[in-house]
Amino acid sequence: MPVQPRIAALADLANAGLCPRLVIKVGSSLLVDSQGARRQWLAELVSEIAEARARGQDVIVVSSGAIALGARTLGLDKGGRGSLADAQAAAAVGQIALSGLWAELLGAHGLTAAQLLLTLEDLEDRRRYLNATATLTRLLDAGAVPVINENDSVATQEIRFGDNDRLAARVAQAARADAVLLLSDVDGLYDRHPSQEGATLLPVIKGITDTIRAMASPVSGSGMGSGGMISKLQAADIANMAGIAMAIGNGTKDDPVARIVRQGIGTLFLPGGARAKGRAARKVWLGGRLRLKGALVVDSGAAKALGQGASLLAAGITQVVGDFARGDAVTIRDAAGVVLAHGLAEYDAGECRALLGHHSSEHAAILGYAPRSAIVHRDQLVQV
Repeated sequence: MPVQPRIAALADLANAGLCPRLVIKVGSSLLVDSQGARRQWLAELVSEIAEARARGQDVIVVSSGAIALGARTLGLDKGGRGSLADAQAAAAVGQIALSGLWAELLGAHGLTAAQLLLTLEDLEDRRRYLNATATLTRLLDAGAVPVINENDSVATQEIRFGDNDRLAARVAQAARADAVLLLSDVDGLYDRHPSQEGATLLPVIKGITDTIRAMASPVSGSGMGSGGMISKLQAADIANMAGIAMAIGNGTKDDPVARIVRQGIGTLFLPGGARAKGRAARKVWLGGRLRLKGALVVDSGAAKALGQGASLLAAGITQVVGDFARGDAVTIRDAAGVVLAHGLAEYDAGECRALLGHHSSEHAAILGYAPRSAIVHRDQLVQV
């Protein structure tokens, strides 16, 4: 069977054959300034989206800006982020203006905008995730351009993405997209803070290592959004698990998409190998989860077995962290704290503590009922 061509350069994001489905994320600082919505800039971006559609690409937009727009309308300080209540109120007002602006500008090109407001739970709960996938698929099949934002009017600090970078990556997973383009206020990832002398833009990243993470700044350059380079690297991790390419480029310039793909100015994060691309949809969902209920610490033997595709057995567990129920998602990590995998627990935390270090043949005697063979079965586990 011939190998399917894959995205290898920024220019490939404009190739309908290599990238039939693209997610574009737009940050708050690009959409809103001190005068309100940057209508002319957005009109230029929408023209680029229309061009992508004309060459045969599906486009999904993840758009920030509701809180910033609403804060301006309501006269709230700190861009509407002074408190959770301010952010929720600002989002409720600003989302109407934001969705209306997208609908108007897309409509001028004969394109239909569709609004989806998502919370973290919509993509963390398996059934709701599948519902979101089905909705996105139907909208794209019908020729619409989905415009997605976090539902900040109801999201809380405990249950929220907190930035649209990771939301964009999770949406790309749900929509089975080929690439994510994060439009930001910087050209891409630099080897140090771009304000420092000698800072060098990194054009291609193959695998996100600790060295790469050390280059990231947690600060949003504009002070208006909630993300920074750290959240973008987290988004790249999520995309990588699903075999999806991700790029970061500067959206502050005119015709930003053309500048990124035609001039090659940006950073492209290449996805993992065939293992990532070939993962089952359920494992893609599991690997991208952001809320994990607990952790299982394993010894070196279990870590090696996991790397070879085995289930996690109680005999290899040295510590149980947190309080979780059967079926909850947990982290599996080694003694040094390195995350090895995510999985769905076959036992609750109390049962895991009773069983840790024991062979499977001992489980029935310990618990008093017929056991399941593994703490996390390999079918419910994904290496990260």
